[in-house]
Amino acid sequence: MKDLNSNMKENLSRAFLTAQAAGKVVNVDSLSKPLRLVEVELLRAGNAYFVRVRDDNGDFGLAPAKSQLGNVLNFFAWAAEFFVGRDARDIDALSEDVYFHARHYKYAGLPFWLAAASVEVAVLDLLGRAANLAVAQLLGGWRRREIPVYLSSMARHTTPEEEVDKLATRIGETGVQAVKFKIGGRMSRNADASPERSERLVALARRRLGDAITLYADANGSYDVEHAVEIGRMLESHGVAFFEEPCPWEEFEQTREVNQALDMPVAGGEQDASLPRFNWMLRKRAVSVVQPDLYYVGGFVRLARVARMATAAGVPLTQHSSCAGALAAGMLHFAAAFDNLGGFQEYRIDEPDEPWCSPAIRVKQGKVQVPEGSGLGLAVDAAFLGRAERLAGARR
Repeated sequence: MKDLNSNMKENLSRAFLTAQAAGKVVNVDSLSKPLRLVEVELLRAGNAYFVRVRDDNGDFGLAPAKSQLGNVLNFFAWAAEFFVGRDARDIDALSEDVYFHARHYKYAGLPFWLAAASVEVAVLDLLGRAANLAVAQLLGGWRRREIPVYLSSMARHTTPEEEVDKLATRIGETGVQAVKFKIGGRMSRNADASPERSERLVALARRRLGDAITLYADANGSYDVEHAVEIGRMLESHGVAFFEEPCPWEEFEQTREVNQALDMPVAGGEQDASLPRFNWMLRKRAVSVVQPDLYYVGGFVRLARVARMATAAGVPLTQHSSCAGALAAGMLHFAAAFDNLGGFQEYRIDEPDEPWCSPAIRVKQGKVQVPEGSGLGLAVDAAFLGRAERLAGARR
C-alpha cells in the first residue's frame, strides 16, 4: 500500500483548498471598455458544432463545441439567456453566477455545466480577440507552446490484437510516448467487454509496445472495490502508469479504497462538475491523479480552480479530453498556461479531417502545437460556417 501522504501536505482542510482556488483567473485588465454580449448561438455545420458569441461592438468569439450539446439544447438556451446582456469582461463572476441564476442549481451536473462551459469558451475567444492575446495569455501566460499528449483509444469492441495493432500504428505515425486503452465493460458490474479481454490486452500491449511506452488503463467504472484491486494488481505487474476510474464515478468512497490499496496511482474526476466534490477527492486522497474535463467541469474558470486545489494538495492534473483537432484547442490553451500537469494530456487517437479549420491541429513527435493567434487561435472557413444551422441561442 502506498504512503498517501508522501511528499504531500497532510490534513488539508476544505477551507485551505477552497482558499487556494480563489482569486482572479482571467486577466482582462487591458480591456478598458465594456464588451456587452448581444448574441449567443449554437451552430451545426455538417458534423461540426460551434458556439458563437457577439458583442455590442459587432465583434465575435467562436469556439468548436461538443456534439453532446445537441442532446441538451434547453440547458444551452438557459446559459445563452444568462450571458446575453452581460459584460464579457466579468467572465470570472459569470462562470459561477450562471449556476445560481433562475434556480439553475436545481439542474446541477454534467449536462448543465457542459452548456455553460461551451458558452464560456467562446467568450474567452472573444476576449482574446479583443485584447489581441491568446487564451493561454489571458489565463496567466505561456508556460509551454507544445503539449505532450497520450493517445486515447475509445474502443472496447476490438480484440486485443486489433487494439494493439492500432496503437502501434498510431505510435509510429505520431511519435507519442504514451497511450491509453479501455479495460472492463463500462459501468458493467465486473463484467469484461469480452472474456479475458482486459488481461490479454494489457499483457499484449506491454509486450508489443515495449517498456519505453507509458501505458494507461481506463475502466470507466467497471468494478467494485474487490475486483478493482485485483485488476489493479494485474496492471501493476505490467507497469501500467495509472488506473482510471476503477469504480463507478459517483462511488468516490470506493475509488478512495482502491487508491489506498494499490501502489499504482488511481485517476478520476472526468465526469465531476462539483467543486466541493473535487475538494473532497483531493483532501481525502480519493485519487492520485485528478482528471477534470474543461467542458464537463464548467469551463476555464472552474477548471483553473480545480487546478489550483490540486496544486495545493500535491496532486498532478491530467485533463480529461477525449477529443482531437479543433475541439482540443481549449485543452491545449489551458495546458499551455498552467503548471502541475501530469506528464501527458489526453488526445483522441483518431484525428478528424477538418479542412475548414486553420491551423490544422495534429500530433507531431508526440506533441501538439498550441494555436498561437488571438483567442483560441483558430480560423474557421467563412463559407463553411455560413452553411451552418442555428440550433439554439439567445439575442438581445
